Amino acid sequence: MAQTIEYWQQIIIDQLASGNIAVSGSRTSVRRMWTYAVAFCIWSLDVLFSLHQQEVSASLAEKMPHRERWYRNKALDFQYGYDLVTDSDKYDNIGLSDEQILISKIIKYAAVREATTESRLIIKVATETDGKLQPITLPQRSAFAAYIAEIKDAGVSVSIISYLPDRLYITMVIYYDPLVLDAQGNSIVDGGKPVEIAIESYMRELPFNGELVLAHLTDKLQLVKGVAIPDIKNAETSWISATSGAYGEIQAIQVKKIPESGYFEVVNYNNITYVPNA
Repeated sequence: MAQTIEYWQQIIIDQLASGNIAVSGSRTSVRRMWTYAVAFCIWSLDVLFSLHQQEVSASLAEKMPHRERWYRNKALDFQYGYDLVTDSDKYDNIGLSDEQILISKIIKYAAVREATTESRLIIKVATETDGKLQPITLPQRSAFAAYIAEIKDAGVSVSIISYLPDRLYITMVIYYDPLVLDAQGNSIVDGGKPVEIAIESYMRELPFNGELVLAHLTDKLQLVKGVAIPDIKNAETSWISATSGAYGEIQAIQVKKIPESGYFEVVNYNNITYVPNA
């Protein structure tokens, strides 16, 4: 923003004073009139530069294609039940409490990436209920789709994914210390099943749409007290089909896997076998 004429005039007067050149306080003094004239010229340039900067910024905002991070941030900004300001990608929250705004922001997790086989953006979103990731409801999804259609760049094709979690099936053998764990994997001292707790912890630590790496899961299990050797024999997953709306065929995970829905859910722990470490 441009400074005032008075601002620039005072700078000139201060500079003259530093050189022992006094400027009279009278508005009709020659030196003060001269400082005003120079200040006016500087102010005029300042205004022109400021206007130019605003025009350039506006032009860039209108012409530069929005990147994936912008779409992700906008997904998180979505407010269910509220309309956008006309010809804008923003909400008018005047009169709304912080609690009302927070409740309306139902998208708690979002990830955006480009499709690998076509020119299309894929937006994965999820909400949260009682600390657990969940897909948004059909009415919420319809409103969110209308919101994205309103704010997206012209010509950009978008697919919205908000599904139930990818199912994760794990088969493993845990070689355990019988002084710390029992044959069912319970902690002798603390109770509970620390291996299952560690797996759930690893799943929570994964960022939304984060990559499950079996080696990293093994590292996590290696730190569990009482676990000598964690041996993941097999890991498989299945996810919701976009066409049928049902879970598809179970497929093996080779080394790593990004969940199609953006997040995993372990189906059960029935295929964990505990073997005393000899």
